[in-house]
Amino acid sequence: MSKSTEKQLLVDKIVEAIQDTKGEDIQIFDLSGIENSVAETFVICSGNSNTQVSAIAGNIEKKVRNDIKERPWHVEGTENAMWVLVDYVSVVVHVFQKQIRDYYDIEELWGDAKITKIES
Repeated sequence: MSKSTEKQLLVDKIVEAIQDTKGEDIQIFDLSGIENSVAETFVICSGNSNTQVSAIAGNIEKKVRNDIKERPWHVEGTENAMWVLVDYVSVVVHVFQKQIRDYYDIEELWGDAKITKIES
């Protein structure tokens, strides 16, 4: 399997896990064309509470581990679940509480990226 096919499978599983736990406003940022970006792809979504943010992040880890046998390189933010980052190196997932996402407006930082919005 090619590297791009593996990455697309990973992104698809992440989106599926987010949708399974009712994550909202899912956006996929293709950063591969941006020099010095920290990853090739960002997946960003929102939850309505710290409980939902934790559930989304946990379901991402579980589904990816069970379905395609990958584990994240790093996970951060699970203590308070305001903003959880799940890092698969080439794909980084940001799961925000809505008000935190609005405050940081991370989408603006990557305005040059190709953005795909996933309909719920």
